[in-house]
Amino acid sequence: MEVDKDASPGYFNSEDLSSREQYRRYRKRESTSSISPLSGNSVSKVSDARLLYDGNNIQRRPNAQLLLEEIKLEVENFDIDGAERVTPKIESSSKRQTNADSHRISELNSGLGLVPSGEPLKSVKQEDYPLADGGEITFTLFASLMDSALQGLMPFPDLILQFENTCRSVSESIRFGGAERHRIVEDKFMQQKAHFLLDEAASWSLLWYLFGKDNEELPGELVTFPPTSHQEACQYVMMNLTAQLCLRIVLWLEGLAAKALELEKKFKGCYVGSYIPSSGVWHHTQRSLKRKINDSSIVHHMDFDAPTREVAQLVSDDKLQDESLLEDIWTLLRAGHTEEACQLCRSAGQSWRASSLCPFGGLDLLPSVESMHKNGKPRLLQAIELESGVGYQLRLWKWASYCASEKVAEQDGGKYEMAVYAAQCSNLKRMLPICNDWESACWAMTKSWLDVQVDLVLTNFQRAREKFRDDSFGNSSPRSRSFLSLAGSDAWPDQVLDQQPRDLAALLQKLHSSDVVNESVSRECKEQHRQIEMTLLLGDIPYLLDLLWCWISPCDDEQNASRPHGDPQMIRFGAHVVLLLRYLLDDEMKDTFREKLMTVGDNILKLYAMFLFSEHHEELVGVYACQIARHHCIDLFVDMMELRLNSSVHVKYKVFRSAIEHLPFSSEDHSKACFEDVIQRVLSRSREIKFTKYDAKPSDVAEQHRLQSLQKAMAVQWLCFTPPTTVSDFESVNAKLLIRALVHSNVLFREFALISIWRIPKMPIGAHMLLSYLAEPLKQPKDALLSFDDYDISDDLREFDDWRQYYSCDATYRSWLKMEWDNAAVSPAELSSEDKEGAIVAANETLNSSLFLLLREDTPWLNAVDNCLYELTDCMFLELHACAMLCLPSGECLDPDATLCTTLTSALYSSVSEEEVLKRQLMVKVSVSPTDQYSVEVALRCLAVNGDGLGLHDSNDGGILATVIAAGFKGELARFQAGVTLEISRIDAWHTDFDGSLQIPATYIVKGLCRRCCISEIILRCMQVSVFLSEWSELNTYHDRIIELVASGVLQLFSQQQLQVCGFF
Repeated sequence: MEVDKDASPGYFNSEDLSSREQYRRYRKRESTSSISPLSGNSVSKVSDARLLYDGNNIQRRPNAQLLLEEIKLEVENFDIDGAERVTPKIESSSKRQTNADSHRISELNSGLGLVPSGEPLKSVKQEDYPLADGGEITFTLFASLMDSALQGLMPFPDLILQFENTCRSVSESIRFGGAERHRIVEDKFMQQKAHFLLDEAASWSLLWYLFGKDNEELPGELVTFPPTSHQEACQYVMMNLTAQLCLRIVLWLEGLAAKALELEKKFKGCYVGSYIPSSGVWHHTQRSLKRKINDSSIVHHMDFDAPTREVAQLVSDDKLQDESLLEDIWTLLRAGHTEEACQLCRSAGQSWRASSLCPFGGLDLLPSVESMHKNGKPRLLQAIELESGVGYQLRLWKWASYCASEKVAEQDGGKYEMAVYAAQCSNLKRMLPICNDWESACWAMTKSWLDVQVDLVLTNFQRAREKFRDDSFGNSSPRSRSFLSLAGSDAWPDQVLDQQPRDLAALLQKLHSSDVVNESVSRECKEQHRQIEMTLLLGDIPYLLDLLWCWISPCDDEQNASRPHGDPQMIRFGAHVVLLLRYLLDDEMKDTFREKLMTVGDNILKLYAMFLFSEHHEELVGVYACQIARHHCIDLFVDMMELRLNSSVHVKYKVFRSAIEHLPFSSEDHSKACFEDVIQRVLSRSREIKFTKYDAKPSDVAEQHRLQSLQKAMAVQWLCFTPPTTVSDFESVNAKLLIRALVHSNVLFREFALISIWRIPKMPIGAHMLLSYLAEPLKQPKDALLSFDDYDISDDLREFDDWRQYYSCDATYRSWLKMEWDNAAVSPAELSSEDKEGAIVAANETLNSSLFLLLREDTPWLNAVDNCLYELTDCMFLELHACAMLCLPSGECLDPDATLCTTLTSALYSSVSEEEVLKRQLMVKVSVSPTDQYSVEVALRCLAVNGDGLGLHDSNDGGILATVIAAGFKGELARFQAGVTLEISRIDAWHTDFDGSLQIPATYIVKGLCRRCCISEIILRCMQVSVFLSEWSELNTYHDRIIELVASGVLQLFSQQQLQVCGFF
């Protein structure tokens, strides 16, 4: 119902504050709850939906696998049934979210160490994301803003203001943006989130006033001569650090109050001071006087001084309305809106009150440069002070305000009238009773202290001026004597001076005392952001860092050793405070302070990055990870990549992009992390033998071990993504990634080949996954790869082509073997002609592909000829280190012990002659792996000689170290259990000096070892297939060609047992 605008508010129930306030201030409410400050604006840099088409063009994707996955995601999200599918879609989203929440903490427990202290918070209702996310959108917004500042696109002081605005916008969205209803508990939780964000916005605002706001200079064109009291006050505040700090605190708190008023007006359609004209002229008291009601408690005159002079009251309705008017005046003064407060008085018919609030024609008396610009050249004030002295009239006005506040208090007048006049004269004890919140109490104390400091300075200034004048002219004037009398020890009430704090620490201590301030104020001092703000005011940054870390750090108990117990929003706040302080105070930090900001700051930043990762904000982690110490940054990205190794391509690409966009690809500064360091650690750790505890049977251990090759191969995918074109030197970076992928893939191909010589139908999944990763990147022109002068990639390309051909041949053989096994399970009478023909065709394909590999005319397959760059010396050695399992022919694994290791050592020594052992100084060491109970570590070392380690390696067989270890791979170890083979997990070889400090890869050893094992195995497979064709009466011309091949050039690759199988002996 709309209220008549001309009706008097007097008939409203004075006790019904809600209806009175609604009429008095708001007239009528405008419903704006559906307005969201974030509506219509993008809140993230990349939208998850419609990844492929943005309305104008089709976006380019790094590779086909990522493209296919995004198509799949888009199809799944495409709503073909319209509104009928909304509910199922929300339900499935809710299930996915619940599953994701349940796995987040367990995921970090294994990699990053975050362990849950209890059950995760479960959502009770699925809401629209932008409005019901409880502030989680701030993670993306803050990261985007911080990234812009780190790139130099935004000054850091402006960044602080953007943080404040973001917190306010999200808080408004939570409080007023949602039209839907929430449950009571949920609504309370959302309001707490909104309140926390407003508190955070206040902290960001304080940071700007303390560290972001520039120090302004007095505008010379506005300074008069002689200067006025206001100009002297501004000059003092600029020069005195304590006064400057007080001024910034006052401006900060007044700004917060002003923004609260604007928020109230924006979303509630109300604003203080919405009054009917002349509503403050005491209509009810006028009617009472006209009726000549004999009441001694009611004033008998209508002048504004009547209540004080007659010690009487207004009629209750007028008194309540007057108190409401003064409440709004106090609110406006508290927000720094003195002009609006005076205008409110005039519109209410109390111009006299406006004059008492704004002396000297309404000048802004706040000692700030902004006020000087606003006042211009105050000729009126200059003229007054030329006549009466600097600050004389100002002191008289403050004296009058003090007397008014005390008189109102003595007569038990309105508390807001008392506070309004007390604010003009620093009468703190008359203001604090109505300060029910921390901000109001802090404003009252700080403003009073600032005014007293300025008043004392102006008094001393005028004293010095009068004394100089009297000394110059020899006598004192009456005006001088009157001012000195007014400015004496009794001129300013001791009660006011005694109320002021000695320093800022004492001021903040008073806020904690319930004897001085309202109990609610002392309670607010315990809130997190109030403690942050008070610590910032004291300038104790080291304590602030300790305070933040105490709130967000992991719990102390063993089960929750790395679980952050702080609010996610507080973790985010702490991380951004650390970064801002590092950049804003970089030139002012002392060594101890810098060390504190770096060490504790890195802990906070790392914890926030870990939190973002646990919340699946992988794309945001790089903004913060690149700002921490090198080892922390590398560890963080390595853990992320390992934990997301089995995730979707889309998620993995987010991790990759986060790293490569925010880290330099390579860096000469060893104190900073780079992408090369991260990827080198990832690849190295992917080949490490992980600590394994087997619960399976010994027969399954070998199979599990072979499946680990898949994890090694998947690590290479990080190198196969195409970096964003925005990356510096995109073409070079893209080529370097592919080169590293090619080199590492060849290393893995060698290891995979040594564990895939078993004659079973199962494919070596690791090798084929590598081939699939590199298939598309290697289709691109190779000019960029071959253009690097510092690295010749041609040998690696040839080796990759060799391995691609080998695994193609291997796949053809296994395909035939599967057919043969399937056919063998069927009786010959029941075997169809199609199955028989299929096996024969596959057998011929196997022989053709194998012979094509073996009979190459250009270069031998996997050419291992290597020219060492070192001259023949007595201190050059070769080393080969391998980690392997000992497997029986049945597939079971032996559990090694010291006795078995000693036996294996003896067997490896016996692989070559005793003369060769002594000549080459061969050393063999076998030990049980400390990380895998079923694995042994084999270390071989020998002296490098010409043709094996030095110069050209013409034999192309890996030399003596390959000869020794090959016996174990082929299961032909002398003096050892028959049929036991070494199942390799990792193998490396290198050149080294006497003390082992120099390590140069010796790839020819491992490549020669692969030739020994793979070529002989291919020929044996060909013999097996040839026998199969002979059994089926097929014309077989392959057998003789195979024997000729063995005799012509690869005889040294076979062992005695293998030659007997081929029929040579």
